[in-house]
Amino acid sequence: MNLDMILKMVMRRLLGKAVNAGVDAGLGALSGRKPKGSGRDRPQGAAVETPAEAEARAERDRIRAIRQARRAKRNHQDQG
Repeated sequence: MNLDMILKMVMRRLLGKAVNAGVDAGLGALSGRKPKGSGRDRPQGAAVETPAEAEARAERDRIRAIRQARRAKRNHQDQG
């Protein structure tokens, strides 16, 4: 293969990925869903959390704490 064919293959692949990402973003925006995006695109800072998300996270944390307490109690009884 010559250099011209290799460059065409690479450019076609990159263009296809860009078009697919644009179509996915457009459909996501029209449907009202959150954008998927890759991990590289997202900032590392804290994201803004909606009240519903905060409530769901608090509930998960509460359930996790209950489970940990049960495990600790069960392990303590097994040793004693």
